[in-house]
Amino acid sequence: MMQDLGGRSIAQFSVLLQSGTLDPRDLAEWTLGRIRDQADQAIFTTVTPERAMREAEASHIRLASGRSLGLLDGIPVAWKDLFAIKGLPTTAGSTVLKNDPTATEDAAVVAALARAGMVSVGRVNMSEFAFSGLGLNPHYGTPRNPRSQDVARVPGGSSSGSGVAVAAGLVSVSIGTDTGGSIRIPAALNGIVGYKATRGRYSMQGVFPLAKSLDSLGPLCRTVQDAVWTDAAMRGLSASEVRRGSLEGLSIVVPTSVVFDGAEDGVVSAFEDALKRLERAGARIRRQAFPAFMRIFELMAARGPLVTAEAFALHRSRLEGTDATSMDRRVVARARLGEKIALSDYIAILEARDRLIAEVSASIGPNEIVAYPTVAHVAPVTGPLEADDALFVETNARTLRNTSIGNFLDWCGVSLPCGTGEAGMPVGLLLSSLPHHDTHLLSVALAAEDVITELNPVLGITDHVEYAHFDTG
Repeated sequence: MMQDLGGRSIAQFSVLLQSGTLDPRDLAEWTLGRIRDQADQAIFTTVTPERAMREAEASHIRLASGRSLGLLDGIPVAWKDLFAIKGLPTTAGSTVLKNDPTATEDAAVVAALARAGMVSVGRVNMSEFAFSGLGLNPHYGTPRNPRSQDVARVPGGSSSGSGVAVAAGLVSVSIGTDTGGSIRIPAALNGIVGYKATRGRYSMQGVFPLAKSLDSLGPLCRTVQDAVWTDAAMRGLSASEVRRGSLEGLSIVVPTSVVFDGAEDGVVSAFEDALKRLERAGARIRRQAFPAFMRIFELMAARGPLVTAEAFALHRSRLEGTDATSMDRRVVARARLGEKIALSDYIAILEARDRLIAEVSASIGPNEIVAYPTVAHVAPVTGPLEADDALFVETNARTLRNTSIGNFLDWCGVSLPCGTGEAGMPVGLLLSSLPHHDTHLLSVALAAEDVITELNPVLGITDHVEYAHFDTG
């Protein structure tokens, strides 16, 4: 048993823990050992063995006495290096914060999952200050995409360690943040599930920000069911209100604007094959132009990106001081562009954003789901991006393009693995819905996952089989 725990979903672990087949202390020890012995030591920035074993012991006592806190009790979880964990400084993938005061309390969502019985095993790597979609980090190393069988490829960012920790089978779930795609991109490039909630669905207390008007949270995990359970616990609920939906008659809108520009053939092929499976399952597919998508990027070109303006305001003192010399040069260069964005431009961006959200919302039915490739390419090779800053900038923008649309429009989204493209690397299919339609989106994603991942070489068959035993209704 202990030699065969890698790559399991929350659902699979929950069966073993709740039945008494697996002791949460043994699972915690196995997880910590797997992290310690992992060849790629760039995945975790901090491991918390004392906390993990203390929480595992408490879970053992509850389960042994029939007082389980629920389906997540005893499940290990990892945290992106933006979440406050009591007793640790929050370093945000940077070295300039390593001497900051330690947190006096957990972030609100860390505390919420602890109350659900989850076992925190540590914090995982990320792009410095969450300001890149590729996941490179010069301070702690760049986690290697575990799906690559040829050369080192990027993990996607900024929640790079979260994506790799789940894809490599170290944990079943890791909590990330998403400002321009930072959950959905690593989920897509690593072949796992990533759910970006509508901004404001969870408390941001104790979460180091990037751009508060765009920042959102969510889990990276192996199945939508895992995401549903984690979502409920992050909101302090003992059970989820999400129920499995139906694909019969569901209207899925596929944009014809922007999102397929320059897409790799393998990505388009995997996406279209998944659409056909959804159609055979009863969904109705319609394609529609969204001129507003192009206007979003025209607005950014004319006024500057919203994320850059807010990131510069947040980091201005660091960028003007000696800390800048200790930061990732690419993060510094991108953040400094925010100095050129005037207050009048910033206000104009916010006003235009409201208009574009209203325009796009009016063109989508209340129960319609938007679908397109999460990223228009598979995970790029790491080496050239580390050596060529111009290539890094161009690739980073291309990687963030599709997902950033959803952040700007305040959508919620779920990236599902839908097949493979070039070099056998994973392709993600992004399902999105209007703001605060998370329950509907997750309901649809529960139904769509079985169809989209059918015969999918990225996910193991055990994920699919075990999932069937944990339907939400």
